[in-house]
Amino acid sequence: MKKQIEQKRKFVGCINDSEADLELRKIYQVLPDKSAARDNYIRIIDESGEDYLYPASYFVSVKVPDEAEHALAIAS
Repeated sequence: MKKQIEQKRKFVGCINDSEADLELRKIYQVLPDKSAARDNYIRIIDESGEDYLYPASYFVSVKVPDEAEHALAIAS
């Protein structure tokens, strides 16, 4: 039987709100997208409720304690 490897969730904080559907200083969960990452973009669910690509430079990586990770994943 194969063991399922749990992938650690990744979170980022918004440092550029020049896009209408982003909020400055808000924490967003990053959705996996290898193709986008190669072009320096990340995929998140923005304020419209849909997932979109944004330049990675609009965000900084945020380390989230394990206790908060689940709550943030549900909120995003």
